[in-house]
Amino acid sequence: MLHIRLGNALSARLFRLLFSARFGRFGDRSLIVAPIAIEGPGRIFLGEDVYVAAKSCLAAMPHSGDPDCRLTIGDGCRIGRFNHIYAAGQVTLERKVLTANGVYIADNTHGFRDPATAVMDQPIVQLPSVTIGEGSWLGHNVCVLGVNIGRQCVIGANAVVTKNIPDFCVAVGAPAIIIRRYDLELKQWRATRANGEFAIGAGGPQE
Repeated sequence: MLHIRLGNALSARLFRLLFSARFGRFGDRSLIVAPIAIEGPGRIFLGEDVYVAAKSCLAAMPHSGDPDCRLTIGDGCRIGRFNHIYAAGQVTLERKVLTANGVYIADNTHGFRDPATAVMDQPIVQLPSVTIGEGSWLGHNVCVLGVNIGRQCVIGANAVVTKNIPDFCVAVGAPAIIIRRYDLELKQWRATRANGEFAIGAGGPQE
């Protein structure tokens, strides 16, 4: 598939040439391949050596009135195909975050308080800011809504993350629960209860 990869490279470099100046920051060696949409580029800040794969949407639109609305993607991040990352307030991906295809990250949602009004006609609801910690990996079709994920975490495919996940955790499911956490004293991954506490006598794959 050399011709496809070559097409992606040319598309990314053309996009950078034509549109990088419109971004809040577009770091050295950063590339965006054939995005579906870029909304509010002046509020989007890309670090160095960021790669956003094809058919993704990046947006930073202050629908809730946040004057500091900002989407930040840190150095070395790798964003998969068909990702949708939407900041109405603050969404931050720290250094070297890796996402698989189809990931959705947002700090906002549609209101649905009034059952007599179509959801699409109700106001956007601002959720807490989102931070994805350095070195974390979000699997295929993960959904993150108004929560933080710590450093060096693994979020399993199809997980819906609605609660904060601490550093060094593996979380799966909808809603996501923690199933493993790295034990800094024993220097190995260990099984946990859903609240992240180590399960007595349950070790990780290295035990």
